[in-house]
Amino acid sequence: MAEPKRQVAEKRGRKGEWTAALFLQLKGYRILDRRVRTPLGEVDLIARRGGVVAFVEVKYRASLRGALDAVSPGAWQRIDRASEFWMARHPALSDLGWRYDLIAIAPWRLPRHVRDAWRPGMA
Repeated sequence: MAEPKRQVAEKRGRKGEWTAALFLQLKGYRILDRRVRTPLGEVDLIARRGGVVAFVEVKYRASLRGALDAVSPGAWQRIDRASEFWMARHPALSDLGWRYDLIAIAPWRLPRHVRDAWRPGMA
């Protein structure tokens, strides 16, 4: 029996997040948290490199362009609220800068890391 679409998408998403985490580690980032769920929203990956914490949204699509275009402004706002919630619970990191990154993943392509993909106040 075939798996329901939701289960297939969940597996693909987990694989994409694992790939993105490995990709970031190879670039010198340390993964601080994965699949963070808060009452205000979710964050796929939280990574640190130097003095910056990156809240990373991971999108796995059939094409890199599709993945790059897959995050709506509303989704970024939920990620923003979740990141503020998370940072409030990690006061040891309060002196660090932070930003919102996107990692786009497509089959048979290298992941594309977009640093500072969104900022609060952007449309």
